[in-house]
Amino acid sequence: MQAFIKFSHFIGKTFAIWVLLVAVIAFLLPEQFLWIGNYISILLGIIMFGMGMTLSVHDFREVARQPKSVAIGVVLQFLFMPLIAYGLAKGLNLPPEISIGVILVGACPGGTASNVMTFLAKGNTALSVAITSVSTLLAPLLTPAIIYFLAQEWLQVSASSMFMSVVKIVLLPIVLGLIVQLFLKEQAKKTVDIMPLVSVVAIVLIVAAVVAVSKDKIIESGLLIFAVVILHNGFGYLVGFFIAKLFRLTYTDQKAVSIEVGMQNSGLGAALAAAHFSPLAAVPSAIFSFWHNISGPILATYWAQKAKK
Repeated sequence: MQAFIKFSHFIGKTFAIWVLLVAVIAFLLPEQFLWIGNYISILLGIIMFGMGMTLSVHDFREVARQPKSVAIGVVLQFLFMPLIAYGLAKGLNLPPEISIGVILVGACPGGTASNVMTFLAKGNTALSVAITSVSTLLAPLLTPAIIYFLAQEWLQVSASSMFMSVVKIVLLPIVLGLIVQLFLKEQAKKTVDIMPLVSVVAIVLIVAAVVAVSKDKIIESGLLIFAVVILHNGFGYLVGFFIAKLFRLTYTDQKAVSIEVGMQNSGLGAALAAAHFSPLAAVPSAIFSFWHNISGPILATYWAQKAKK
């Protein structure tokens, strides 16, 4: 069992490599991965269930202990990331479906990968987990509302149906995970160590499905989308760091907020895009999933090395 847990952690640390590898395979052999498209929501639900199993009372105590820092992180997550996405879509005159996809990524809550990156960067990991937890629980309300207000000029958006989707694939699995953790504590503890492996497999399969379905569109617009994703992610890190600094948060908090704002739950973006828009709208989420797992470790390594000096 210990060997399996070590393998799980190894897969989690090398996440970006597996995303890239499977994305390339799915691009070259798309017909082998098309069937996964029907299960994207289920895969994301599995990830959220795992998140529910790892949440603790301590995570929510952190909200009460650092309300200002948590509020800044959550506001930046749901205000600046969507606005940056909207600005990129308008400023670069992106096609409608790509614009929707970029804004959708910006409107998603933070992902659990940000917690790992904050830990590696020697930032305030407890704050990062608290921001992720709060933003994820607020996502059923805020994500559909943001999409409705910012993206309706490109395509018709149903905020109510998107609300139900986020409830089904985010909120309900998290609640189920919390219930399992509450009533089956010992069994839950034994499975927590393998959740990195489960999460990586699920996200890799989501990315593979999106790439397979969107191969032709990626050939046509892939470089443009990649450039937009890099800018979006980079601006997220910068805005998070400097606004946290402006509000005089500690340096470890600044790092946590920066990473939390820059790294998104792109799996949710892909699932919502596939369910409510088009395969092309899911491509920014797929590329973001790959890219932020490269930029995040680079930034975390820089800060970790800086902390040693």
